[in-house]
Amino acid sequence: MSVPNELLWALIGLLLTIGGTLLEAFITNPPWDWLGQGVNIISLGVSCQIGAVLLAGCLGGKNAGALSQIAYVLLGLLSYNFPIFTEGGGLDYVKQPGFGYILGFIVGAWICGFLSFRVPLRVESLAFSCICGLLTIHLCGLSYLITFQSILNSGTVEDFSLVQTIMKYSIAPMPGQLVIVCAVTVLAFTLRQLMFY
Repeated sequence: MSVPNELLWALIGLLLTIGGTLLEAFITNPPWDWLGQGVNIISLGVSCQIGAVLLAGCLGGKNAGALSQIAYVLLGLLSYNFPIFTEGGGLDYVKQPGFGYILGFIVGAWICGFLSFRVPLRVESLAFSCICGLLTIHLCGLSYLITFQSILNSGTVEDFSLVQTIMKYSIAPMPGQLVIVCAVTVLAFTLRQLMFY
């Protein structure tokens, strides 16, 4: 992919990630129930942020995906007036237990982009690349939490429960994020078919 295309996809990935942070993910009840029960909207309990990160990698490749997330992290850390991240923004955000997951966006987008362009385009390969990207984000987040816990034990950071934080940031959102992975896979496959790459 040419440098201008990568920069364009990086910009698109940045805008999608910012928008995805502000947009909660929903699904509906199955279409065959719509006549009897009507259309019921069900919250997945997560934002579309992870989907935007993975979509940037699937469509733009490893460099554009990682660059979009580097820009997202820098913008969030330098933004005090507009909360770019889910729970705020600014340099103090590095003290948040969930900051490791945001750092994981960079590596996760790179992994997803790397794997999605390594094999011929198929739904299965895109799903695999998205799942690998998602797991990478969670591994980075968990590593940050464990490091955060060791700093806590030295008495420099206020108290938090490691198990509760892992539940909040990894276990509880995982089912909703897996649904988003499915949606991203289908969307990326369709868009790449339409764009002939």
